[in-house]
Amino acid sequence: MPSSSPRRVPAPPLNENANALLPWENTILGGSGPTLFRNESHGTTILAGSLAAMLESVCYRHPDQTTGIVCQRCHRPICPRCMVAGSVGFQCPDCVAAGRRQTRQGQLPYGGARSTRPALTSQVLVGINAVIWLAILLTGGEESPLFRMLAIQAQGFCATERYILAVDSPAQCAAIGATWTEGVASGAWWQVLTNAFTHLDVIHITFNMVALYVLGPQLESVLGRARFLALYLVSALTGSAAVVWFSAPYTTTMGASGAIFGMMGAVLLIAWKHHGDVRTILVWLGVNVAITFVGSSFISWQGHLGGLVGGLAVTAALIWLPREQRRLWQWPLVGLVAVLAVAAIVARALTIAG
Repeated sequence: MPSSSPRRVPAPPLNENANALLPWENTILGGSGPTLFRNESHGTTILAGSLAAMLESVCYRHPDQTTGIVCQRCHRPICPRCMVAGSVGFQCPDCVAAGRRQTRQGQLPYGGARSTRPALTSQVLVGINAVIWLAILLTGGEESPLFRMLAIQAQGFCATERYILAVDSPAQCAAIGATWTEGVASGAWWQVLTNAFTHLDVIHITFNMVALYVLGPQLESVLGRARFLALYLVSALTGSAAVVWFSAPYTTTMGASGAIFGMMGAVLLIAWKHHGDVRTILVWLGVNVAITFVGSSFISWQGHLGGLVGGLAVTAALIWLPREQRRLWQWPLVGLVAVLAVAAIVARALTIAG
């Protein structure tokens, strides 16, 4: 009959590949249950029946790897390549995956599931922008038909290389050998969003995409994927609304800057609500606004500030509602911001067309 008091036993012989278990000067933990071995130096407890298997076994995923380590959940042998650190000991990849499937994803503070890959949305947006930029570059740059179709103008126009002509239709423009550029008021409604994915020069797209890749994952980790994407697109939409209202009708505008400024506004409000370093963010935002106005001859202050206002409005709707009202009111309020932007664009287009 086994004794209930601990006693020392000599270490079992080790093979040359079992160094991970040294030194096995063990204590038998007695009792009526299964016999356990206690490694005094490593603080590890294992079943006596699995000790021999540990000393002579190979990894269940890599049969060429001899190992002395077992998964703490299923007790299958695993090599260092398969070890995943757990709260106690190591687990195999299969048990880790099974545990993730059984565990409910945590909810974010402002609703929605926690994103397991918070950079994914930003990576997709960067990819879309890059593909469109390359397509424009390969089809003529500023003279590309794709560029004329995707960039935003409040009003369509007919132009030669030097002049804008008083021609109101694409057919008349083609008849005189000039080039017609679509505008929102002439029916190119898609431009209110596509312009936010359109760039011409490498500096423009580089600055915007770096800002998107830096800020996007941080915002998605706080807001969740759907809310972050809504913030981005609605900010682009409000930027377009400001462009069609406050830019000259024939001015061509493009770029993700409106959406980027909306993200900056979101960072500011989230930091303010959580008592973060608002002063540094205000300085950073102020510098960008100053650059916008200093370079207003080639930078659209309308798109930048319109996107900033939209981002502030969307973020306020997402984070400042009482917790018990978020599920009910978040999306209607975000939708309201988008509807107001679309209504402003339609009103301006009707004014120009009339």
